[in-house]
Amino acid sequence: MAVKPLEDRVIIRPLEAESRTESGIYLPESAKEKPVQGKVVACGPGKRLDNGERIKPTVSKGDTVVYGKYAGTEIEIKNVKHLIVRESELLGIIE
Repeated sequence: MAVKPLEDRVIIRPLEAESRTESGIYLPESAKEKPVQGKVVACGPGKRLDNGERIKPTVSKGDTVVYGKYAGTEIEIKNVKHLIVRESELLGIIE
């Protein structure tokens, strides 16, 4: 199954939450924070303006991005959890 995002939507594969603290303590599953970083898997063609022009997305496939904790909609593609978000919900690109 392949999913192609529409308009200004982006498909993100969330990065795994850390299972260990900086001091070396291992965290149980229930204590892990929901991930807020992920890799862009696919981008839509961009937002369409009122005059019919499209604004090209600022992110591209392979970028690592930061998004809000409760942003987007979770979906499952080939038994892997992904997130579909609007480009405006992204907070930044990690370089």
